[in-house]
Amino acid sequence: MNQDKIKPDAIIPQASLIKTLLFILPMMFLTFAILTKGKLPSDPKSLFAIVITYLFINAIFFMLLYTGKTDRFRAIFFITYAVLFVVSFITHLIEIRGSMAVSQANMLQGETPFCHIVIPMTLIPLAFTRTIIFPGTIIGSFASIASMFVLWIGVTLALGRGFCSWGCFFGGLDDGFSRILKRPVIKNINFNWTYLPYAVLIAVVLTAAISLSPTYCAWLCPYKTVTEFVEVTSFKILMQTIIFVSLFIGLVIVLPILTRRRIQCGLFCPFGAFQSFTNRINVFEVRIDKEKCVKCKRCIQVCPTFSLSEEVWEKGKTRISCTKCGKCIDSCPKKAIFFHLKGTPLSGNQRIYRILFLYPAFLFLATIAGGTIQDGIVKIIRLITTGSMFIH
Repeated sequence: MNQDKIKPDAIIPQASLIKTLLFILPMMFLTFAILTKGKLPSDPKSLFAIVITYLFINAIFFMLLYTGKTDRFRAIFFITYAVLFVVSFITHLIEIRGSMAVSQANMLQGETPFCHIVIPMTLIPLAFTRTIIFPGTIIGSFASIASMFVLWIGVTLALGRGFCSWGCFFGGLDDGFSRILKRPVIKNINFNWTYLPYAVLIAVVLTAAISLSPTYCAWLCPYKTVTEFVEVTSFKILMQTIIFVSLFIGLVIVLPILTRRRIQCGLFCPFGAFQSFTNRINVFEVRIDKEKCVKCKRCIQVCPTFSLSEEVWEKGKTRISCTKCGKCIDSCPKKAIFFHLKGTPLSGNQRIYRILFLYPAFLFLATIAGGTIQDGIVKIIRLITTGSMFIH
């Protein structure tokens, strides 16, 4: 039997089309409110973008419930979001600054959008000096420091490291590249590499505390390549830029393609390592029913973040690095892996556990991605109709 063939499973029976529609009704109302903010735009391009985004989001949620496939449809949404984030963010920067480059004047004026990857580096300086070591504004601007902290706290409580598969506006890039080939070229990766992001985390947190500057952003962040970077005015900045581009090509494009794994997310990102610890306090987890499992190791082979191994299988759960993407669940031929609510019996109703997880996870993704997808669609329409994405 072809395990990749889309078919409804025990989560929602195929005959229960009406039941599926009833399940998605609350999401339809919530996403309408989120996308419109209570008012439909008068501009035809923006209205068209809202309609397309609304239909896209709810079609994805319908398929999540109706087919029982989590990762397949999450990935479509997640990757679309990441691609259109790059389109929207870059054009936004060029419109307000004239360039992707950040000048010293921009930083002094706090015009740098705050990135969640910086959060671990800010905590020690914030605790001891009451200073945020990032050239952004606290409130009242695009991606302000306060808004990103509130967003991070909320999603951490709801999803733990699920943030990395259900909200990170960078994660969809390496996720997307990891799906280009049908089979990996590089298959055997030493699990010792999974400790690297924790080493990177310790290094950037300590150096940030000593230097009172976000060292990861200054030297190691590959996503500077597709967002913003410091204006090249010296040899040092030129070297930093070369490092950013090299890491992006290697960790986000080439290695994910060759391994079919999320290499940047699973083997390098310090925020991902930091966020792994929040899985301890999050109410959702992925569990393994060892009585159903036939030890085919399919789940270990497909896990994009190296969060499954034979050692953790013995405990019936994933490693703390699990991003709750659902790929292992989709691939299991015996339905031996499932979403679970901590503190409830493992023998409980798995369909309820899954729906209880999907609602906050998907709603968060819809909330954070909806506006970005709309704006990206508007920019693409503008490019098609005027030859430019920018407002003249």
